[in-house]
Amino acid sequence: MSSEDLTNTTENKKPIFRNIDADDADPETTEIESACMNCFRSGQTRLLLTKIPFFKEVVLMSFKCEHCGFESNEIQSASEIQKKGVRIELSVKNAEDLNRRVVRSDYTSVSIPEVELEIPSQSQKGEITTVEGIIARTIRGLTQDQEVRKIEHPEAAASIDAYIHKLNSLRELKSHFTLILEDISGNIFVENPFAPSSDPNCKIIHFERQKDQDRILGLYSPEDSPNADENDHDDESSEAQKKNLLKPIAEDAWGIDDLNGEVLQFQTLCQLCGSSCETNMKLTKIPHFKEVVIMATVCETCGCKTNEVKCGGGIEEMGIRFEVRVENKEDFSRDVLKSETCSLKISELDCEVGPSALGGRFTTVEGILVAMKDQLQNEGCLFRDSADDEIKNRLESVIDKFDQILASKLPVTLILDDPAGNSYVQSLAECDEIDSNLIIEKYERSFDQNEELGLNDIKTEDY
Repeated sequence: MSSEDLTNTTENKKPIFRNIDADDADPETTEIESACMNCFRSGQTRLLLTKIPFFKEVVLMSFKCEHCGFESNEIQSASEIQKKGVRIELSVKNAEDLNRRVVRSDYTSVSIPEVELEIPSQSQKGEITTVEGIIARTIRGLTQDQEVRKIEHPEAAASIDAYIHKLNSLRELKSHFTLILEDISGNIFVENPFAPSSDPNCKIIHFERQKDQDRILGLYSPEDSPNADENDHDDESSEAQKKNLLKPIAEDAWGIDDLNGEVLQFQTLCQLCGSSCETNMKLTKIPHFKEVVIMATVCETCGCKTNEVKCGGGIEEMGIRFEVRVENKEDFSRDVLKSETCSLKISELDCEVGPSALGGRFTTVEGILVAMKDQLQNEGCLFRDSADDEIKNRLESVIDKFDQILASKLPVTLILDDPAGNSYVQSLAECDEIDSNLIIEKYERSFDQNEELGLNDIKTEDY
């Protein structure tokens, strides 16, 4: 293959998961023949691989039967199962909360304690809906065959009518209620109408999955093997011998001194389009801090460039909080290490970014601000054309203020809060001097923060 053909092949590559665009003449839909669940004759299912801003990659499926007219649509998550499950508690107080968009997978359970409503996971297919849509779907399910039920089982029908009346009261907001979504796969999303500010009515909790939950998702560990218990005693001595034999080899192969000057490469998938690409990884040491692993990825298919930082040490004994006053170009040049557990906040803009939004990265103050701006600018108008004008105007105003900050016209205070204590901000003062624009505070973590980091379940004595 000539270099010209190779260039043309690379240019013709398109991301597997692309943004929905009205100007895209080739949306890459796939049609497959499938059986109709209503008349059992052949129909057509259309598949579209796309992305939801601020969320993940999804597969949209639409079915239509030309024989009986039956139609259905479904959404499935195409992203990997997350490391932790997610529980979202939304306090519904007004019509705006009812209109919040919700993305849920097959593994999402839904409950409303006020009316004792519980929808188990895997009982409904994943979908893109709203809070009101979840209630409306429940009412439709209860109403089905209600006329026949009134004749054959009048008492049960009367109880269902009374319960439907309660659900309609929720839709009419006659009282406040709490919607609880829990997903062991971690692939759920609830719209934040206050973006880019934090959501005062929504609480998000990440939790460690139990073994039985991992098995539901198809995740198994070597200990789950049927013969694991039988072979435990036989393998103990051999495993000890292997560790003793491999220890000097591992120390030579993975020694810190050797890795400090070496760049390792491994295959991975692009986080935007899902195409295969290479990630470069290097171990380095930040002065006055600790060793970190820096990873950089460039996708040749969609051109996405990402970098990520993993701390080489464990969780520190105390959390750490930085307040950086950004007033001039010198402040923009500070080195910043933001770990995966560090959240960002700019009080002057009422803008707050969660720990998982930008990931871990080693950059400067300017780089952090540019990354925050780019994420809001590229994916800020949630669901694009369907976004409210008020949200669009609010985001445009925030982006304009980011431009003023980057032009040194608007001084702000950037706050980095890391409960794990694995973040770092460079001081511009000399050793014996105090940096007036940098405040560093160490604090004791709360129970909830330890729970988020998985420290409450760790037992280090008498185990």
